Amino acid sequence: MELAVQSYCLRGIKDQAKVAAAVRSCGLRRIELCGIHAGWDDPSAFAALCASYRSDGVEVMSIGVNRIATDRQEARRLFDCAKAAGLSRMSIDFPLDGIDDAVAIADELTEEYGIVAGIHNHGGRHWLGSATALRWVFAKASSRIGLNLDTAWALDSREDPIAMVKEFGDRLHLVHIKDFVFESDRTPKDVVVGTGNLSLPDLDRALSDAKFAGEAVLEYEGDVDDPVPALKECVVKIGAQMTLVTVPQAGA
Repeated sequence: MELAVQSYCLRGIKDQAKVAAAVRSCGLRRIELCGIHAGWDDPSAFAALCASYRSDGVEVMSIGVNRIATDRQEARRLFDCAKAAGLSRMSIDFPLDGIDDAVAIADELTEEYGIVAGIHNHGGRHWLGSATALRWVFAKASSRIGLNLDTAWALDSREDPIAMVKEFGDRLHLVHIKDFVFESDRTPKDVVVGTGNLSLPDLDRALSDAKFAGEAVLEYEGDVDDPVPALKECVVKIGAQMTLVTVPQAGA
């Protein structure tokens, strides 16, 4: 699979053409769009936005993280946008309040639209950050509702991201490749992937053993004003230490 980048990394840039140029500067040509760079109210407008990215040499491959709650029409608009752009997956989370109804709505819509959804495990302070909470939610739904594993936030939750790949591999839809180091008070700090607590070779082996066929997305949230240099370093690290995840060759 070819590496993409999460647009939140580029949150300091708002113009679509400049975002696309930054992606290309990182040596990549695929992006997962978050709400900072896209809206979900008008499927036609979202499809046009994706077409603009495509014309600038960048393919939109996923959206998220988007919360799906108990408003069925709001959830349907999100799926309408994804369908209009020809997407096959998205990154989501759920509120705890109304969780049974929210999961049921998401499960129905993933079947209707043919779009899988991965729950983003957003750290120790997020109620879906732990493997225990994920097991509980997964028991309520088909495997169309799976996991978008964020490797750094797994570490923040004191989970082992490699073990999570092994346990949830059959419903692993996306992976956010991200790395943290921690201050003495457990405050996380983004670092170039593979230079903190994440082993890229171990992640690669686990994904291969799990026969992972989803999407890999680079995420680095540091250096808001100028993230491209660190993102380039991340791309080099992934290209050198992972075989399942590929990066474009120069001139490709």
